[in-house]
Amino acid sequence: MLRKIMISTLILTFCITAISFADNTAKVKSLLDAGKYVPDIGTFLQIGANSPAGMSWDGDKVFFRSSASGSSQIYRITNEGWPYQLTTFEDGIDYFVLSNNSQMAIVGASVGGSEQSQLYLMDTETGRVLKLTDFAEVQIGSVTWAKNDKSIYYRSNEENKRDFFLYEMDIATGESKKILNNPGYNAIADLSQDGNSMIIANYTSNVNNDLLLLDLTTGKFKKITEDDGDVIYGSPTLMPDNKTIWLVSNDNKDGVSRVAKMTVGSSKVEYVNDGWIDPKWEVEGIGFSRDFKYMGAQVNEEGYERLKLREVATKKNLPSPPLNGMLGFAGADKNGNLLLSFSGPTYAPECWLWNPHTEELKQLTFSIYAGIDRKIFTEPKLIKYKTFDGLEIPAFLYLPADYDGKPIPFIVSAHGGPESQFQPGFIRNFQYLMLNGVGIIAPNPRGSSGYGRDYMNLDNYKLRKNSLKDYKAAVEYLIDNNYSKQGQIAIRGGSYGGYVVLGMITEYPDLFNAAIDVVGIANFKTFLQNTKPYRRALRESEYGPLSDPEFLDSVSPIYKAHLIKTPLMVIHGENDPRVPVDEARQIIKAVADNGGIVDSLIFPDEGHGTSKRVNVIESYRRQVAFYKKHLLPLDMKKE
Repeated sequence: MLRKIMISTLILTFCITAISFADNTAKVKSLLDAGKYVPDIGTFLQIGANSPAGMSWDGDKVFFRSSASGSSQIYRITNEGWPYQLTTFEDGIDYFVLSNNSQMAIVGASVGGSEQSQLYLMDTETGRVLKLTDFAEVQIGSVTWAKNDKSIYYRSNEENKRDFFLYEMDIATGESKKILNNPGYNAIADLSQDGNSMIIANYTSNVNNDLLLLDLTTGKFKKITEDDGDVIYGSPTLMPDNKTIWLVSNDNKDGVSRVAKMTVGSSKVEYVNDGWIDPKWEVEGIGFSRDFKYMGAQVNEEGYERLKLREVATKKNLPSPPLNGMLGFAGADKNGNLLLSFSGPTYAPECWLWNPHTEELKQLTFSIYAGIDRKIFTEPKLIKYKTFDGLEIPAFLYLPADYDGKPIPFIVSAHGGPESQFQPGFIRNFQYLMLNGVGIIAPNPRGSSGYGRDYMNLDNYKLRKNSLKDYKAAVEYLIDNNYSKQGQIAIRGGSYGGYVVLGMITEYPDLFNAAIDVVGIANFKTFLQNTKPYRRALRESEYGPLSDPEFLDSVSPIYKAHLIKTPLMVIHGENDPRVPVDEARQIIKAVADNGGIVDSLIFPDEGHGTSKRVNVIESYRRQVAFYKKHLLPLDMKKE
């Protein structure tokens, strides 16, 4: 009897405990589900990201890039489904180029953010590497494997640090020879199937290039494009007939990049107008399967990346994967499977496999979300507002999920370029800010890409400050529509966006309560003088030439630093080859000398931005602390 009583008591105790535990778990889970706990910014920045790096033609090997280890490295997906890390460079890698037989790859890696990439030969099975080049202050890129995998082609500025000439290296001996002596900014665009011809893109600016056809058997080349003004020829692909070139170009009356064809021997560009792609959208690029049976086009629809697929011979349209966001084509295998990149405002970047014939979709990589439920993330809204001259400016508006229509603190996000575009990919710090009651507006002002050549050229040279007026109109839009109010608005931008930040707080000193400049330009004259020689001509074509110093001074915020009232934070990398760190030091000193509020963070082991996780976390923690201090009344939730 005693035994039965004891057992009954134990059972009752266990049941009560289980009920209590379950009840407590439910309470805790309800708090998490209600979003009461928001991790700090450092946790958000540890959410993963994976992007495709290549796939073998037989489909047995898939390679991807990830910063899971703290820096960008290459991984291989094994047959067991477990990722095998292939590279272990301390500062991560810059690029990865798979050989045709997939047994080898070329890895480009640099040190400390210098972007002076050197070449390494890698065994894709084990990850063993052999260093192929060892130059100081030299950048190597545009790597392309010969069809027989016995040699590689690449561009290098080793001769004078300015011009990118083209070279061929014998992999077995390591010996190189120059194959193109044409000065300027050259890049390898395509190699013919017989290995005898190469298409080269020669850039004179970010918005203008010409195509050259190089005969590798004779070393002779000729220009194959003819146009008036700024024209971009992208994704040129020489078909197996060695006559037809597929490409995208904006040399049309609308200035919109569209799919087109050329014939070797003629400079005429023939646009494909068969209904495959809506002509109002920009085509970012095209690609083909190795057997040229299928082609894909990446289409920019108001900032979102869509994928269009078709059979080359029949022109039959193929179904696109049911993924809505930022979608890209990264390769194909002989079985008709396509390797894709995909991300979205609430989805971390991943690698996917899509078969348009069976319509089978398979996710290949799985990023960690650092213990954060992605269901609490928020999608942006595409809006448009009128600026000073009546032009309509597109922008993405990010609002907290619990936004109640009352004014809240807002951050204006300025993108780089300026020939770039803000696109609604997965942005960790945006999600963190919204969960803490902060809104973000990310405009695509005049000068942005993605909306045609004419829109992109509206801020060139002496029209520079008109784009600043578009950002001012974004602030007015927020205030007029009661999203925010004076005294609750900050601005942040990187690279050219960093210039925008400095330009805005000097041109409109009373507009913002906080400003963060990341690797931005303060003085256009010193920037052009000190940027790497291989970049100078390209940037002069956009910002104005050094031969016009008066104009450069007139748009340089450094000469109006005495007007800055806004608390400013400046972040830069010591090894920045694009915007030298002296730009940061100039503006820091000028604001401090004038008695202004300026905070700074200069990383000794970074370049044009931060790439190492420990530095990324430190940077954003400092930015959040800066917002808390100066973007008032900002009541961030307890971390």
